Amino acid sequence: LSWLVCFFCGWRPRVFSPFYSSAGSDVFKIQRLIPVVPFFAINLLMGLMPISAWRFYWVSQLGMLAGTAVYVNAGAELGEVISSDGGFSLAGIMTPGLLGALVLLAIFPWFARSLMSQLKTKRSLITRAKGRTKPKKFDDNLIVIGGGAAGLVSSIIGSAVKAKVTLIEKHKMGGDCLNTGCVPSKAIIHAAKIVHENRQGHDSGLLCGIPADIDFKQVMKHVHDSIKAIEPHDSIERFEGLGVSCATGQAKILSPWEVEIQHSTGETEVRSAANIIIATGGRPRIPQIPGLDQITYYTSDTLWQITELPKRLLVLGAGPIGCELGQAFARLGAHVSIVDKGQFLMPREDEDVSLLVAEAMVAEGINHIPNRSISQFESSNNGQVAVLDNGEKVEFDALLLAIVREGNTGNLGLKNVDLIADSSGFLAVDEYLQTACPTIYACGDVIGGYQFTHVSAHEAWFASVNSLFGHFKRFKADYRVIPWATFTSPEVARVGISEKEAKLKNIPYESTQYGLDDLDRAITDNAASGFVRVLTVPGKDKIIGATVVGPRADDLIAIFVIGMKHGLGLNK
Repeated sequence: LSWLVCFFCGWRPRVFSPFYSSAGSDVFKIQRLIPVVPFFAINLLMGLMPISAWRFYWVSQLGMLAGTAVYVNAGAELGEVISSDGGFSLAGIMTPGLLGALVLLAIFPWFARSLMSQLKTKRSLITRAKGRTKPKKFDDNLIVIGGGAAGLVSSIIGSAVKAKVTLIEKHKMGGDCLNTGCVPSKAIIHAAKIVHENRQGHDSGLLCGIPADIDFKQVMKHVHDSIKAIEPHDSIERFEGLGVSCATGQAKILSPWEVEIQHSTGETEVRSAANIIIATGGRPRIPQIPGLDQITYYTSDTLWQITELPKRLLVLGAGPIGCELGQAFARLGAHVSIVDKGQFLMPREDEDVSLLVAEAMVAEGINHIPNRSISQFESSNNGQVAVLDNGEKVEFDALLLAIVREGNTGNLGLKNVDLIADSSGFLAVDEYLQTACPTIYACGDVIGGYQFTHVSAHEAWFASVNSLFGHFKRFKADYRVIPWATFTSPEVARVGISEKEAKLKNIPYESTQYGLDDLDRAITDNAASGFVRVLTVPGKDKIIGATVVGPRADDLIAIFVIGMKHGLGLNK
C-alpha cells in the first residue's frame, strides 16, 4: 500500500533503490533517506505488544503510509541536490522543495503525535459526554469550582489573560485559609505567644502581670477581627472588579463542558466552558470511634465558634494542626493532652526535630501520650472520657480532631463525566494537573499531596495556564522546591528532603549543622534552642534539603528556598 501511494503521488521508482546509476556515468547517487530507527524495527516492536493481529495490521499500514511518504519525499529532494559530477549544488540546497521536505520531516513526528492526541481526546470526550452534545458556543472560557486559594488564583490568572471566567463558591470566599485555617490559627497563635512571652519576661527582669489575666472572649474576637480585616482581599466584589464573574451556590458537573449552578437564591443555571477547574479543597475526616457522636468535639473547621476556653482539651493527632493549636490553647490556660498512635510529634520531620518540639511542649505542661489510639468515648460525672487502647482513661471537656483530611468531591457530579475520587475523596491528576476527562483540571487540596495554601496557589498557575493554552504549550507542575513551616514554639521550617527521607530513599548526602546555642543573637534573646541543618550532595555544595528549628524559622528558611530554586550552592 505504501509503495502504491508513493507511486501514484508522482515519486519515481528510482527513489526506492539505495543507489542509482546515471546514464553513461559511474557516479552513484544516494536516493533513500534512512531513518535512525527503521520502520521495520518499529513494526517488530509493535508485534511484541499485547495487541490483536487486526489492530497490529492497520496501525502498521497507517503509520507506514504517512511515514514512508515523508521520508521518500525528503530522500528524493536530497537526491536532486547531487549534480551529475557527484558534487553538491548550493542552488539545489536552497530550493523550496528541499527546504519544504526538511521542514515536513522535522514537524511530522510532532504533527502525528498532536493528531493522535486530538483523536484520543475527542474519543474520550464522546464517551464521557454520555449523549450530551458539545455546545457550539461557550458561555465562558473557564469555569472554576471553589473559591479557596486554588480557585481564587486560577480565576485571577484566567482573568489576567482576558479569558472569560466564572468562579463558583457554595459557602465563603477565601476557603479554608481565610475562614478556618491559616488566618484564624495564626491569630490565636499570636495571642498565645504574647501570653507566653509575658510569662517569660521575669527572666529578663520584667515582672508585669504574672500570671497574665486572659480574656478568652477577647482572644476569639481578635481571631474573627483578623478574618474580617482580610476578607476584602478574597471578596466577590474584589474579584468581580478584576473581571471574574462570581456565583454563590452548589456546582454540579453535567458534561465535560457544562456545569449546573444551584444558586443560593434557589435559581438554577447551566453554564458552559471550554475547560473546567475543580478547586473544592478538603475537610477534616471524622473517624469512626464508638461514642464520638455523644460527646463535644471540634475540628479545625468548627473550633473557631467556641467562646469559652475548655479547661481540659484533648487533641487527637500530633501533626502540624494538632501541635500548633494544642500548644496555643495550653498557653491560653487549658490543660492539653495530645494522643497519637505514633511515637513522635510531627512525624514527617526528623526525630531530633520532633524531640525538640516535644521537650518544649512538655515543659509548658502539655501531656503527650504517644503510641496510643482511642478505643471509645464515655461520659462521666467529671466530664467526658477517652478510653485508650491500653485501657487508660483520659478525662476532657472538649476534643479536637486533628488527624487526616479528605477531598471535597461529593455532590460534584463526577459520575456524569466518569471521574472517580479515591477512598479519601481526592481526585487523580497527571503532571499537567489534568484529570482523566481532558477538559477538566484540578488543583489544591482536592488532589491531595502537599496541602498548603502556597502550594494550592502554585498548582493553580499550572492548572489555569494548561487549561487555557494547553493546545499550544503545556507545563508540568514543579514540586522540586516546596517549603513549609509549622508554627509551634520552637518553629520548624523545611524545604527539600530531610535526613529521614534521605535514608528511606537511599539518597546519599552530607549534613552541615549549626546550633542556635552558639549564636550570640539567639542567646541575648533567650531563644538559643534549635539549629539550622543543610543537606548537600556528597563532595559538592548543591543544596538538596534544609531544616530550621527555632524562632523565626519561617523567615530563615527563605534563603535556602532561593538557593535551591536558583542553583546557589551552600558556599555562595
